[in-house]
Amino acid sequence: MPELPEVETVRKTLQKLVLHKTIEKVTVHWPKMIQFPIEVEQFCDALKGETFVDIGRRGKFLILYTNQFALVSHLRMEGRYGLFDKEEPFDKHTHVIFHFTDDSELRYRDVRKFGTMHLFKKGEEFQRPPLTSLGPEPFSEDFTAAYLGEKLKKTNRKVKSALLDQNLFVGLGNIYVDEALFRAAIHPERAAHSLSELEISLLHQEIVRTLSEAVKKGGSTIRSYVNSQGEIGMFQLELFAYGRQGEPCKRCGTPMEKITVGGRGTHYCPTCQKL
Repeated sequence: MPELPEVETVRKTLQKLVLHKTIEKVTVHWPKMIQFPIEVEQFCDALKGETFVDIGRRGKFLILYTNQFALVSHLRMEGRYGLFDKEEPFDKHTHVIFHFTDDSELRYRDVRKFGTMHLFKKGEEFQRPPLTSLGPEPFSEDFTAAYLGEKLKKTNRKVKSALLDQNLFVGLGNIYVDEALFRAAIHPERAAHSLSELEISLLHQEIVRTLSEAVKKGGSTIRSYVNSQGEIGMFQLELFAYGRQGEPCKRCGTPMEKITVGGRGTHYCPTCQKL
């Protein structure tokens, strides 16, 4: 699933591709993808004649702004946007098409069909699900070491599971939780409330640093991720933990291990991250 760095990269590329383009019509081939409004016809009719004026992000959600509306889009596992000429053929996995007046098309392709779209009047997007329950952005002033410590001290969950909770703060998924915990030398099965102030401070620092570096590299291409221009991310070349089971730890040489924490595959070094 794309995490904050990947979604931020898609946001930046969409800004280059679709800003100031006007929608002539919208075609929806998989109605279940449209979560709000319930009637797909309302969704399509509302966007006719609208122009994309900005592309935002909240956690792992994209927000495509038009003159009057905010389109909240979650890519989930395999969702992908791309800009095409209207004459180019599309395959069976293309489920939503925004036809522009300049004969280009923004197409949403999703092999797994897990992606969702919600269309709200501007100003309502943060007052209704799915954005209402999200925690602070990791790059915001609200996400401090003190805030992180306060939240972790209140839960009995394992630290890996706690960091995946988007109500705590947004943007981290399986890849970057493993990376941040490795960099902070914290075992993923540690009880979140057991972390010391020093460990929390270091973890906070590594969360922000890891995400910042990944954004600069365009995210991590694991399996199928590409940005909206078909370009892969490059941060996977710098991963310390995720996907490296059986390979030597880049710090100490011990073979990396993989376990399951909260139902998620979890990668760590048994020497650098002692329980």
